[in-house]
Parts: sequence; structure tokens; C-alpha cells
Amino acid sequence: MTKFDSNWSYVSDGNLLPKGFSFAGISAKLKESTKRDLALIIAPENAICSGFFTQSNARASCVDLCERRLEMTQGKIRAILINSGQANACTGQVGIEHCLIATKRLGELLNLKEEQILICSTGIIGVPIPINNLVEHLPHLISGLDTNSFNNASEAILTTDLVSKRSIVKTKINGRSIVIAGMAKGSGMIYPNMATMLAFLTCDVKIAKEYWDQMIQNALSLSFNAISVDGDTSTNDSFLAINAGDEIDNKFLPIIQQGLNRVCEDLAKSIARDGEGANCLLEVAVEGTQNDLDAIKVAKSICNSSLVKTAIHGCDPNWGRIISAAGNSGVKFDFSHIDLMIGQYLILEKGTIKNFDKEEVSQYMQLRMNATYLIDDTVSILLRINQGKGRGKAWGCDLSRRYIEINSE
Repeated sequence: MTKFDSNWSYVSDGNLLPKGFSFAGISAKLKESTKRDLALIIAPENAICSGFFTQSNARASCVDLCERRLEMTQGKIRAILINSGQANACTGQVGIEHCLIATKRLGELLNLKEEQILICSTGIIGVPIPINNLVEHLPHLISGLDTNSFNNASEAILTTDLVSKRSIVKTKINGRSIVIAGMAKGSGMIYPNMATMLAFLTCDVKIAKEYWDQMIQNALSLSFNAISVDGDTSTNDSFLAINAGDEIDNKFLPIIQQGLNRVCEDLAKSIARDGEGANCLLEVAVEGTQNDLDAIKVAKSICNSSLVKTAIHGCDPNWGRIISAAGNSGVKFDFSHIDLMIGQYLILEKGTIKNFDKEEVSQYMQLRMNATYLIDDTVSILLRINQGKGRGKAWGCDLSRRYIEINSE
């Protein structure tokens, strides 16, 4: 267990989960492989759910259904069904019918109203869900519901991901234990502004929807909306966050916000690092803008630059690409005020090139390209604008030949 601030600490995988929530993940033969491909999250009564979805105009039926049901129930959701292998996007009326069939049958089995059930899909666009297989395996899925099945559920939502993405944290407030647990998937078609991803977060403290919506929006802006793998957003992107349990005094909400931010940042960084064909995580910090939003905007522009990504892959400290990407962000700055660092190496100071050793900086990057996954495999870039107090971060990865191979296959 590792502490990351004075309030929260990490919990080992699945050893402690938010009270009242249940999880399951099984193989329903939706994929050709025998890997898990169907997951279920069950929330207690009176749970409150907030949802944020793809900004694409080409949206999967499940996204529209989730938005409608969240509005219809004012966020009072009890179950989330997730399938992987088929995005069920751009499948017309068949796609809509499959969503309705799946949630109706699940509602019958769980004795829940249809509108209390959400469905999320991920996989190949244009391919409908093998609905007969899904429905046939729902009883098996339900029988697997257990607070110890969090890991199974996190595996069942994966597609081209190399690893499961999970983060669980806990704290105590006035002697009361509080747990936040999150899982996510995402590897390709990742772009800031709701990235291509699915993410699910559960928290065992009751928070009114008006506050919860804003808290989740805040966590989203600092995490999932600040990552990039390849500049492509998708049809199915969804982030659903549910709280349930005893109420807490509003004065403690800033502490809860810390936990939400940490879990979402962990998952976002895992998605960026797991980019298809990636060898390292790219972390870009920007300081000294007029406000925090401008800092994140500049950082995202750098992370999303294909030229920066390929330079990172080639271990080339090409600072011109970094500055160019920052300049394309839409945030105005004076180049003569700029400081730039790659790792611990000062590249620019007040817009002037420093006498840095290019080979030494390149070696720093090479070491990160071959380091331990999500431990010491991060190439860090720091850009100081020096025109204000704003600061922010974004994450990406290198763009490799392997990315082309994966997506051409």
C-alpha cells in the first residue's frame, strides 16, 4: 500500500472495494477467443450516476440510450452491462434493438426497471453484438456477482489493451472508511475530449447529484480529457461514475475530490501508456499560463502532435516540434519568455537555446523506452510559459511502426 498524499492510500487489487457494489466478468462467447467479454456492475439502491460521453456525431446506440436513461431517472441507476468485442456502432435499428433486448432481459433477471440499467459496448465498429450469446449467458454473469470479482470485470471490458486498468484508493473521514474504485479500457483511437475509452468509477459515500456531476466533470478534465494516443476519438466513449452509501458533510467533498482525481489520473495514464505499439508514457507539464485551462490546452496540443510522438519514439530531443505544437494550441505566448526541459535537461531558457548535450538527452529518452511498465518508463517534458500562474498536465505516448502494423491488420 502506497500513500500519495495525506488523505488517501492505494489498496491492493480487489482486496477492498466500495461497500454495497458488486461486480462480475465472464466469457459469453462474444469474442472468438475464450477471454472474458461480458461485465456487470451492480449498485445499491438510491445510487447516483453521472455520465460523460463521446463528442463524436457518429455515436453508438448504447451511448444515446445511456444519456436518455440518465436524464429520465435523474441519475438513479442500478446496473451497468458492458460487452467487449463488438462496438455495436453504426449498426442501425439492429444495434438499438440489441441494446433494448439485453437491458430488458437483465432487468427481468435482477428485478430492476429497464431505465435503471445502462449498457456500454466496445470493439469493432459496424459489428452488432451476438445477442443470443449475450442473453444466454446473463444468468451465468449474475451468478458471478461478488465483491471479489472486480478484477474479472476489469478484464472483461478489454479489447486490444495489453493490461487491465484498475485503481482503488481508500481514506478515513471521522473514523469512517471510504473507498473509490475505478476500471477502464482504452488503447487505440485515443484523443483528448473524452478519448476512446470506457471507464467506470464507484464510490461508497452518498453525494447529491448536483455536486457529483461537477466533481466528476472536474476529475474528467484533469485526466481522460488530457490524454492522446493517435488523435482519433470514437463512437462509444463513455465514463460512468456511481456513488452510494451514507451521506457525508459537504465540507469533506474536497477530500473526496482528491480521491476521484487520483483514480481518474491513474486510469488515464494507464490508457495513454497502453497505446497500441507504444514503448513509453509521455507526460507534458505546462506552467505559467494565464489559467489552468490554457496550460492543459497547451499540454494536450504537444501530446497530440504526431511529430512530437515520432520524435519521442526515435529518442530525438527535437525541441522545435515541441514548441511548434505548443504554438498550434491556440494559447498565445511570447517565445522569448519560454523555458523548456526534457527530463532534467534544460533545453531553452527565456527562448534561448542552451548548450545541452543532445546525445545525453537522447540516452535519457532511450532508457525510458526500455524501462519497467508504468514505473520508470515516462519521458517528461516541462514547458514554462512564464506569463501567469496557470498549470496543467497531459499524457500521451510515442507513435511507433507497431501502431501502424496493429491498425493495418
